Formats: sequence, structure tokens, C-alpha cells
Amino acid sequence: MKFFADTADVEAIAELAELGLLDGVTTNPSLIMKSGRDILEVTKEICGIVSGPVSAETVALDAEGMIAEGRKLAEIAENIAIKVPLTWDGLKACKALSGEGHMVNVTLCFSANQALLAAKAGATFVSPFIGRLDDINLDGTDLIADIRQIYDNYDFSTQILAASIRSVNHVAEVARIGADVMTAPPEVIRKLALHPLTDKGLDAFLKDWAKTGQKIL
Repeated sequence: MKFFADTADVEAIAELAELGLLDGVTTNPSLIMKSGRDILEVTKEICGIVSGPVSAETVALDAEGMIAEGRKLAEIAENIAIKVPLTWDGLKACKALSGEGHMVNVTLCFSANQALLAAKAGATFVSPFIGRLDDINLDGTDLIADIRQIYDNYDFSTQILAASIRSVNHVAEVARIGADVMTAPPEVIRKLALHPLTDKGLDAFLKDWAKTGQKIL
């Protein structure tokens, strides 16, 4: 499973990329606002840090506006994935932009039927928001499983990009189900390395080592 960072924080992106943990980045208007930077400037910098897809989101509500904004965003770098919402106009924009050879990430997916439409419209990625489904007492990982089965049934090439990841358990679950990609905040990715038994074992090793009175350097 590919790892994308869901952030516009260039320092966090650079750290994860240096470790070889990053296959791409997703951004959205809220993350751009949080960064406090110009969308074109910060997106260009991110595209220079990672070689994989960098999702940049349109904000128009009509297909014509999305297409125009998408073309503008695609000029930033070759690895831009244009992000459009899973609305009827978003699907129109997806079809047009993917037909021009651009990567398209269809976002805000909350049903298997929506994901089916995105694949039919030529989406490179579809982004089901599992955390937001959990928020309304639905199991977001069930949606990932449904989409996986449907896409496998018909050999769709659209990649399932599990989004709205809130916990390390989400990461393990979507990996088990077979999501192609997961995107999560950098702090969630860092937490994947944590386990209390690792800390406990390391503490015991260091205490025993101190008793030997030895040094390696």
C-alpha cells in the first residue's frame, strides 16, 4: 500500500520523504489555509520534494470552472493530481481532465455507487472518507471493502485512496482490505512506529546494558 501525507506542511513532508516513507501528498483548501501560504507556491514546493502524485484541489462548483482551475493547477508540475469533488459536475470535470492526460483524484466519496461512477469517469484515484463515516456511526472501512470488491469484479484501474484516516487502526484495516493508497496526517504516520512493548523491551535492554559497564564507542 502506498503512503500519502495529508498535509501542506513542507517540513513534515520533507522528513517523511527522506525516510522513504512517502509515495505522494494530498492537500485541500483547509490544509492550504492552515499552512498560511499561497496555494500555487506551496504546491510547487511540495511537488519538488516528492516524485509521486501531489493532489491539488479545485474550488469551483461547476464543471467548466473545475476544468479551468484544474488546467491551471496542472501547470505547476508534472506530478499534480487534480482533485475534484464527487458531484455530477465533478464527474464531468474528471472525464474532461483525465481525457487530456491529467491525473484526477475524485474526492469526498461516501458510497460504493459514487466510487463506481468515478471509475467510469476515468478517475486516477477515488478518495473514500472513512473517518467522516465513522463520525456518523457507520463503519468507514466497510466502504473500502465494498469498493475493492466492485473494482476487482470489473478490473477498474482507478486506485482506492483511503482518506480521512484518523488512527493507526484505520491504516492497518485499509491495508488488510486492500486499499491501493492511504493518506493520513504526518502525526498518524509517525504513530505507526509506536508500541508499548517496544518501549518496554528497549528500556529493559538499556538497563541490562548499563549493568555491564561497557561502551560500544
